[in-house]
Amino acid sequence: MEQVPTSVLCAERCHLGEGPTYDPATDTAWWFDIREGLLFEAKIGSGEVRRHVLGKMASALGRIDAARQLIVTEDGLYIRNLADGALSLYLPLEADNPATRSNDSRVHPSGTFWIGTMGRKAERGLGAIYALHRGELKRLFPNVTIPNAICFSADGSVGYFADTDENVLYRVALDAATGLPLQAPTELIRHRGIGGLDGAVVDAEERIWNARWGGGCVDVYSPQGEHLRCLKVPASQASCPAFVGPDLSRLLVTSAWQDMDEAAKAADPEHGRTFLLEVGARGRAEPDVKLSS
Repeated sequence: MEQVPTSVLCAERCHLGEGPTYDPATDTAWWFDIREGLLFEAKIGSGEVRRHVLGKMASALGRIDAARQLIVTEDGLYIRNLADGALSLYLPLEADNPATRSNDSRVHPSGTFWIGTMGRKAERGLGAIYALHRGELKRLFPNVTIPNAICFSADGSVGYFADTDENVLYRVALDAATGLPLQAPTELIRHRGIGGLDGAVVDAEERIWNARWGGGCVDVYSPQGEHLRCLKVPASQASCPAFVGPDLSRLLVTSAWQDMDEAAKAADPEHGRTFLLEVGARGRAEPDVKLSS
């Protein structure tokens, strides 16, 4: 396992840290504590961190424009005004099913937003992956247990996603103009050994950076599924990466203490914190989400 220079961006311990993204225009990283209904905001240059109480579980966001975000929550998609934090419902998301909540999500280069749902107790096959395309939610893949690792190639022609319960990362050919599948997914990586496939992001050279839940690391894969690197993360339950900073050369990694008893927490003293890793690579800026054609 490779050790790279690492610092703590936020010392607050997330129950379930997830969904990091970065806005280069404002040098701001955003991420969530799903279980506690919190949204974190960090200025990468200064290290200043703010927390926002959402009042509901939320897991991801996409930038709409300089004034608005689209927040993915347990019961719907909400437009959030940055000026005052006000939330307004845009579309319900499995709001009629109290057994599910949102999970891993990411914006495709076309502006289509892929959104994952799962059972609140990780019930087998209860979740799905949707696409918010031109203002409508389309169910792409049903019967998913724990959707994770949603990310895309730079040209938008390839999508990736994982079901952590299966420990499989899938590859799927996409229409680059819409972000919608052209074929059925195929298996790219089947992880064996310690930990599970969690959140992922694709860098500027098309490599896939995947946080390994329970493995205390981020694995790097080629687009062909070859394992290239394994970078140590100070917390065992690493959950999701995002490239941040003016040149997108630092890797923000969230973590969690979910399901850890006091002995496990004591054995993992950095549990739940949010880290910055100096990884010697560059990412790509996240696209804005498009709400209409």
